Amino acid sequence: MQLDVVTPKGRLYSAEVEEVTAPGVLGEFGVLPGHIPFLTGLKPGVLRWRGSSGEGRLAVGPGFVEVSQGDRVVVLAEVGAKLDQIDAAAARKERDDAQQKLDHWDSEDAGLHRELEARRDWAEARLAATGG
Repeated sequence: MQLDVVTPKGRLYSAEVEEVTAPGVLGEFGVLPGHIPFLTGLKPGVLRWRGSSGEGRLAVGPGFVEVSQGDRVVVLAEVGAKLDQIDAAAARKERDDAQQKLDHWDSEDAGLHRELEARRDWAEARLAATGG
């Protein structure tokens, strides 16, 4: 089945795979050849796949996953990162900084609160992808 991962910066990954596991907003889900078509929301996390060339993973941010007829999986993510693009120490610092601000939150600015949650979640996705 064809897997395509696309961000606003362009195609992040494209390959023929045998299985895809993605972090859906309602929980992690898997896709095998012949899966019924569907569209679902994507939350920040680790996208995994297995194919004839081995296994792979990358960090993805929020977005959508479309499974279509013809065994095609398209991941549209706001952000994404390959393992070699991830600085685990920087991601850990970003996560900790965002979490500290959230732990001591005293503002009524809901937009800023959501932005901090998004930064924390994206940092956690990158750390999970690296195994850290």
